[in-house]
Amino acid sequence: MSDKSQRIDPNAPGTWAQSFRVYFKWQMAAMLVLGFASGLPLMMVFSKLSFWLRDVGIDRSTIGGLYAVSFAYSLKFLWSPAVDRIPLPFLRGLLGQRRSWMLLAIGGTITGLLLIATSDPAEYLLPTVIGALVLAFSGATLDIAVDAWRIESAPNDEQANMAAVYNLGYRLAIMFAGFGLVIASQTSWGFAYGIMAVAMAMIAGLLFLIKEPVREERLVDDGLSVLGHLRTAIVEPFGQIVRKFGPWIFAVFGIVALYRISDFTMGVMASPFYVDLGYSAETVGYIQGFFGPWPIIVGGFAGGFVAVKYRLMPALLAGGALTLLTNGAFAVLALAAGPELDAAANEVVGAVVNTPDVWALTLVIVSDNLAAGYVGSVFIAYLSSLTDRQFAATQYALLSSAYSFFCKLAATTTSGPLSESIGWAGFFSVTALYTLPPMVIILIVMRYGPEHAKGIRLDLVRDAPDNS
Repeated sequence: MSDKSQRIDPNAPGTWAQSFRVYFKWQMAAMLVLGFASGLPLMMVFSKLSFWLRDVGIDRSTIGGLYAVSFAYSLKFLWSPAVDRIPLPFLRGLLGQRRSWMLLAIGGTITGLLLIATSDPAEYLLPTVIGALVLAFSGATLDIAVDAWRIESAPNDEQANMAAVYNLGYRLAIMFAGFGLVIASQTSWGFAYGIMAVAMAMIAGLLFLIKEPVREERLVDDGLSVLGHLRTAIVEPFGQIVRKFGPWIFAVFGIVALYRISDFTMGVMASPFYVDLGYSAETVGYIQGFFGPWPIIVGGFAGGFVAVKYRLMPALLAGGALTLLTNGAFAVLALAAGPELDAAANEVVGAVVNTPDVWALTLVIVSDNLAAGYVGSVFIAYLSSLTDRQFAATQYALLSSAYSFFCKLAATTTSGPLSESIGWAGFFSVTALYTLPPMVIILIVMRYGPEHAKGIRLDLVRDAPDNS
């Protein structure tokens, strides 16, 4: 007689039909909405707000300083234990732990959007700054709750699919936020931000239709001291990661910290590169607006399929290779412009850049976005698989904050000086090669690492049919 309780690899390959049918589950529709909710605050607090501030004459140094509110997303692990553990009065009983925190966070995003909408940064900037802080903090809190909901609402072998749908909703939010520019130009910035607040309010209503996931509750800790609560809420989730991976924690965090560093460091300098090449803002905007989002969506779903079909580690390795090739394509574009490109960038008189054909730029941007969508899905799936469902919010926030903080720090401190010192072609060649260290670590983990480090949960047990 066969053993009815067999450990099944949650990343074991399945058929393409099985992979496709996953997208028709109710969790996927809910994930689409929640992905949209996560993406909208981020776009409105950063790119759209900076456009408005510059439009009314705020100097670039002040606008750049306001970027500091983005670290709310990098430091969200500091308050993730609260989202994971603290029950909200009345709302917890009505909606459950995850949806109640989503509702609170969405209420905060609405408040932040309305504060910005009713402010006049040209006259007095402080209300706008306060609104941006509220919006960023609330958006980061919403990310914590949504990530925890995603991890708890689907088994490990569907996390890549959930990530793909999340990315789709996120990209739709980016497109909708871009439409906010049109609304602002036809009416006013205040009205545009008000429309975004209405959209978030509609999503808050939809939370009552979304199912609360079944949670793996920890032991009841009633009667614990303050220090005891701190231990179970903060020390235990972080300590559990260290105990689970042991010495392999360094390899795991190496992958987490380095896997996206190439995209971050080259991405921050992409727009200045387009300007130096001689492309107009209209040309770049047209390519990014009409051709840019769809490859990201396609790549995201492709990443979901590949991760389910061929397991996470090979999918991550393929993503590294795609990043190396597509980021390297920017170096090819720089070489095609000729040696005059760097002279023009340094404002050398008489330097004429051989601007590549528009279709060459389109091909590079589309390829890069396709790779970014793929890498985003498989990377989110890998981060999700590393967490324990009992500590989903806290641990995922820690992992995502780790890579976000490290990559942002590297991008802001090295991208500018590096591009100036070695030129555009050298810069994009070096940043493309940043993918090699994490790929080496992935290969080591694939060959020698424990199953947990490969993104495979040993705690998922399924009943196998009795074929005796």
